[in-house]
Amino acid sequence: MKSRKSCVKISRSIMGKKKRSYTQNTEEVSSVPSVSASPLVRQVTFDESSKEPSDYYMEPSGRGLITSPSVGTLNRLERQKIVLWKRPIQTLHYALRELLQLLVDLWFHKARILFVLLLCAVGTYICHVPGVHQKYIQSWKVKSLQCLYWIGLGVLSSIGLGTGLHTFILYLGPHIASVTMAAYECNSLDFPEPPYPERISCPNVEGVMEAAVVTMWSIMSKVRVEALMWGAGTALGELPPYFMAKAARISGEEPDDEEYREFLAYINQSGPKAPTFAEKCKGLMEKAVTKLGFFGILSFASIPNPFFDLAGITCGHFLVPFWKFFLATLIGKAVFKMHLQMFLVVLAFSENTVEHLIVHLKLVCFPNKKYL
Repeated sequence: MKSRKSCVKISRSIMGKKKRSYTQNTEEVSSVPSVSASPLVRQVTFDESSKEPSDYYMEPSGRGLITSPSVGTLNRLERQKIVLWKRPIQTLHYALRELLQLLVDLWFHKARILFVLLLCAVGTYICHVPGVHQKYIQSWKVKSLQCLYWIGLGVLSSIGLGTGLHTFILYLGPHIASVTMAAYECNSLDFPEPPYPERISCPNVEGVMEAAVVTMWSIMSKVRVEALMWGAGTALGELPPYFMAKAARISGEEPDDEEYREFLAYINQSGPKAPTFAEKCKGLMEKAVTKLGFFGILSFASIPNPFFDLAGITCGHFLVPFWKFFLATLIGKAVFKMHLQMFLVVLAFSENTVEHLIVHLKLVCFPNKKYL
């Protein structure tokens, strides 16, 4: 009984202590801002005593939030400062380190390098040793240099991320037009093989002028090699954006190229701003490349497309396999697109087309008779 009474007394004393602590807590909470008991709207009110500097109230500074650049942005800005006219010693230091790294990589692949050097030595010996084969060597050399010439012009056309040299308008287009007009003028395609002279001369063979038949397809066959080499060069010029975007995606660093930064800003944007026509075209190309894969790249490479540089950046960013991107670009640009461009140029400069155009222009009805 005594132990039971002592337990009751202890429990009463504990309850009394809890009650006193509860009343103290309620007194302390009374100085805290009061909150309305509405279930929908919570309205917080502060009394005058709570606006002390050390309490819940803080005076506004008026400066607002200041965003700090990310580590990737700081690294990119630091890389842009490493140039020869700003930091010559540091630039030369990094250049020498890169050269040493390349030499080390070549040393680890010395077997392949020796094999390539051996092939070059054998080819040089065959080209210079006298013999009957020299006429075939000379013909092969001329054709190879001509192919390299058109491939180089194609690379110059597409390597500048939309700012390349327009070599089709300056070189290939006039070349196709001159062959077309000469073919209709001479009624023959028996010109000397390219490189053509400055002035194409008609063949002096009797009976050729009467017997030959010049068609659009025969003219396209005459200039097909030059056009295909130029298209292959444009496909090679699309590789730098692909490798740049792929390397930036794998490394995780912020890219230095402005075009790639605009692409990242476009795919990450989310807001009520209405997209422009160019942004809609870029979005359509991105969806086609990422969802259709090979056939999406092929379709956009097969037409004259000023936004195709974005396709290379998109494929590199989404880690599309190299051969899938390159083969689709090569087939689209060197086969489909070049045949389309050849057909349009030959059609525009063919003799029959001009005559038909003049005949049909006579049939156009003008609303005002004074123009007739």
